[in-house]
Amino acid sequence: MRDKNRSVEFEDELDRPVKKRRHSILQRVVLVIIVLLLVCIGIGGWKVYKGFQPVSSESEKVNFTVPEGATIKSVSEDLAEQGIIDSSQIGYYYAKFEGFSNLIAGTFTLDKSWDLNKIYTTLTDINASTNQSGISVTIIDGDWAKHIAENISSVTNVSYDELIALWNNQEYLRSLMPKYPFLTEEMFQEGVRCYLEGYFAPNTYQFDEDSTAQEITEKILDQTLVVYNQYADQFAASTLSTHQIFTLASIVQYEGTGDMEVLKNIASVFYNRLNTGMTLGSSVTVCYAIDFDRDNDNWQACEVNTDFDSPYNTYLHQGLPPGAVANAGPNALEAVLNPNQTNYYYFMADVYGDGTVYFSETLDQHNALVAQYLG
Repeated sequence: MRDKNRSVEFEDELDRPVKKRRHSILQRVVLVIIVLLLVCIGIGGWKVYKGFQPVSSESEKVNFTVPEGATIKSVSEDLAEQGIIDSSQIGYYYAKFEGFSNLIAGTFTLDKSWDLNKIYTTLTDINASTNQSGISVTIIDGDWAKHIAENISSVTNVSYDELIALWNNQEYLRSLMPKYPFLTEEMFQEGVRCYLEGYFAPNTYQFDEDSTAQEITEKILDQTLVVYNQYADQFAASTLSTHQIFTLASIVQYEGTGDMEVLKNIASVFYNRLNTGMTLGSSVTVCYAIDFDRDNDNWQACEVNTDFDSPYNTYLHQGLPPGAVANAGPNALEAVLNPNQTNYYYFMADVYGDGTVYFSETLDQHNALVAQYLG
């Protein structure tokens, strides 16, 4: 009689090599897949790394043209095609992620030894184009819109009145809002002297003599957009609106000396005052309200007119004025977006001495400093 158990054992022994072979084949297949994946990841990682590196280790300057209406994608493709960057896709996503969306039309001198940041920064620099005209206008930190208009009208065919009228044209400014996200309805507050005050990025600009008022305005705003994009995340995270940030930055700019730490401390004073319901009490807002010419105004004249009737007067009105009182530079903007954390509520400058700015936590401390240095 056949032993059933022995038969089963015998069948198991016959089947075991087959199972081992199948298991071994499966292991090999899995191993091959893993190796292939690692190779693909390695190749992909190398391509990404290579895409971020300069295409040449030695300087090699080339001319590159950005046509009118070009997009980041088309420019990145042209850069790769001309061997200036390694990968159009990596260039495109890098420029997109870093906010280099405001490419300037023109011809630029680039270098194949530059990295992506340097290349795209150059392509968004309003003054880097090699085919600009010889007419230039410089906007300095703290300039007023009226002075900018005077300087532009003196070297172009556009009049002062035409520029000021355009900068107060609500219909025109609303048409620009899709292109320039820092322009918002809040800029049209009642009592604002010039709607674009505060939105002109200090820089040196090149214009054609026959440029239109619109072309001039938008060339300046193009540079403001470059600055805005650098801080876009911080604008979004701020407790202040975009308009309020530009307004506060203008006050900090006007009050400050340009030193970053001083500007950040001044910004902290105004934040502390805003947060506790105090008035800002900034004399420079009085200077702007009275419309002193910058070449003639002085802190004493502003200090003795603290009761001047104007929505810009931050001695009479709580909170920020309806609009900016100057055009702030990048340091003042940085100070407002990243102020120092202090307990200061007052500051004064030694205007008769070396210009040192002194900060105080209490009014008594402040008055003692005023008496010591200004009394």
